[in-house]
Amino acid sequence: MTVYARVSPADKLRIVDAWQRQGAVVAMTGDGVNDAPALRKADIGIAMGLTGTDVSKEAADMVLADDNFATIVSAVEEGRRIYDNIRRVIRYLLSTNVGELWVMFLAPLVGMPLPLLAVQILWMNLVTDGLPAIALGLEPLEPAAMQRPPRSRHESLFARGLWQHVLWVGLFMAAVVLTLEGLSRAAGWPWQTMVFTTLSLLQLAHSVAVRSEQRSVFRMAIRTNRWLYASVLATFVVQMMVVYVGPLQKIFHTSPLSLLQLGVVLVASTSVLFAVEVEKSLLRK
Repeated sequence: MTVYARVSPADKLRIVDAWQRQGAVVAMTGDGVNDAPALRKADIGIAMGLTGTDVSKEAADMVLADDNFATIVSAVEEGRRIYDNIRRVIRYLLSTNVGELWVMFLAPLVGMPLPLLAVQILWMNLVTDGLPAIALGLEPLEPAAMQRPPRSRHESLFARGLWQHVLWVGLFMAAVVLTLEGLSRAAGWPWQTMVFTTLSLLQLAHSVAVRSEQRSVFRMAIRTNRWLYASVLATFVVQMMVVYVGPLQKIFHTSPLSLLQLGVVLVASTSVLFAVEVEKSLLRK
């Protein structure tokens, strides 16, 4: 620990600048007019809400309403939770949408008909993607989140493997769906309904898999994010209605699946969950 005493406003600026040049993420607290330049220069300036001057509050990024330094810890926790949840939602939405793009792009290249209709794609984008994405934004703080060092202020939102995850999961989903399309067409099964349902359920399984970037979802309690599992269950039920309810079959051009066909769809759909778990295992090692 280094202690600086009785420093001038210019010295405070130089101290902040020196730490930043060493690559550190700098926080600065202050309440006076003479603290304003350093509060503005720091990566995050923190002013006192009760005793702080108007100048320091204007220069700061965060104002402590109760002037209690312990509140800074709570603010950092909430900030890390929000940032992690933004990454979760982006990881989920981009992966699933990239998967849809790969399916539509690769199917004609391998000599297969387009597997999805426009109304089916719209359904997945509005319903299958929507509810789980909202629920992922409610994920609580990771237990080890406060043990991580601050991320670099230059770090991209897609850093630490996010864009690689989006790419390989999208390709994995496409591979599963196109393989299923080929097999179901050869067996004379309602392949378009099976493809549509499999891709929808793959997205639901993926939403559960990305609850954490490194922790296994099988070691995470359901109660910590009941909204996610409720949204997955609700979306699954609605998807089954699209497959088995007559009026909805006409709208989405689906056919009822037998128990065997539905079992094949469910097995194929859960594959992405275990694939992501393998990725997490490698990251932990």
